Amino acid sequence: MKNLKTIIVLVMMTATLMSCRDAEKQQRDEYVDAYTEYVDSISNVSMDDPNLQWNEIDNTVREKRSEAENQLYAINEDDNERERYERRIQDASEKYDEFKRNLDEKHNEEAAQSKQALNDALFVSQNVGPDMNFDWVNKDNILDTYEHFVTTVDNNKDVYTREQWDQIKMLYEALDSRKNTVENEGLTTEDNNKIAALKLKFAPMYKMKRAGAKAEENKESKE
Repeated sequence: MKNLKTIIVLVMMTATLMSCRDAEKQQRDEYVDAYTEYVDSISNVSMDDPNLQWNEIDNTVREKRSEAENQLYAINEDDNERERYERRIQDASEKYDEFKRNLDEKHNEEAAQSKQALNDALFVSQNVGPDMNFDWVNKDNILDTYEHFVTTVDNNKDVYTREQWDQIKMLYEALDSRKNTVENEGLTTEDNNKIAALKLKFAPMYKMKRAGAKAEENKESKE
């Protein structure tokens, strides 16, 4: 009778232990599945999707990966099981890193093309690249260059983004720097005065419209 009671107790203890292990495994599966499935869903999203909230996605991926990795600490007796979970987490992480790398490359390429398009619009028939080289500006074409620049900005002032206004400011300052050199190369007083008038037109326009674009950007980010 005593032996029977002992056997019953051992059976109950074993069942309880197995139940705990099953619960731990189920929880581990749930967290690892949540991470891998989220990465799969993100990787299938079009890179052109305008609703892609990059910061939110990145934070969620980090959180889910951390939760999945924390489950591995409970595995201490089955190396094969640990290796299986580690491989699933690693595969998902590599898949996400590749998606992120491709997305960053696409965004960088689009940003470079957008900047070059703005440069081309502001300086017609001239290829002003990232090096901001204005050696082509001389006493004979500097007035036309200013006139085209300021007129183009004025015509599009209501559609430029805050980032584009910052680019415009850098280009404007580079052109101004070149003007200091051209003045010593025979720039006429008449042309210099006309350029001064264009500068007076540009300065308040830039200040007001850039501030408005920044305010609109801040409003959209809060929404």
